[in-house]
Amino acid sequence: MRRDACLPESEMSHAAPETITTARLILRRPTPSDAAAVYEYGRDPEVTRYMDFPTHTALADAAAYVGEAARRWESGEENAWVITVPPDDCAIGGVGCRVRGHAVDLGYVLARAHWRRGYAPEAARAVLEWASTLDDVHRIWATCDVDNTASARVLEKIGMTREGLLRRWAVKPNLPDDPPRHAYVYSWIRAA
Repeated sequence: MRRDACLPESEMSHAAPETITTARLILRRPTPSDAAAVYEYGRDPEVTRYMDFPTHTALADAAAYVGEAARRWESGEENAWVITVPPDDCAIGGVGCRVRGHAVDLGYVLARAHWRRGYAPEAARAVLEWASTLDDVHRIWATCDVDNTASARVLEKIGMTREGLLRRWAVKPNLPDDPPRHAYVYSWIRAA
């Protein structure tokens, strides 16, 4: 991973890079022009089945997400990057994290046309590697629905360990007839 953002030394341990480059991907902050691509994967019920946001029904849903991502980045609440495959600059998914004191939570989504190519673990690993360089961070964690075996494999591939089961953890808006669903919790812990 290469940090492309030019940051003053005093901010390097806390500010997220605007761009992260991996062997095959470029992760970058979303822009308003990404809304159409975000809508394309956000409207796919297979992609959004286990997501915490409702399946997009209009381009405005994706545009609202992109605007909210910019607001959250500026406030320090959350860092979100779109996933692109060079030389194209089209968003094929997203990865994000929230730094909360000593802990960071991580999440990702990927367009179905790009599943099973190793892009999700590559993108998630890049964000985990960046977050693990933050001096105050001792825990990076993520959850996945117990039925989302593909997401569980991604978390295991990036070196996270399954810690346990969170019973009745999350309501999934795209599985509306289900009660709150069980989730596995995975983590990376800084060695003492």
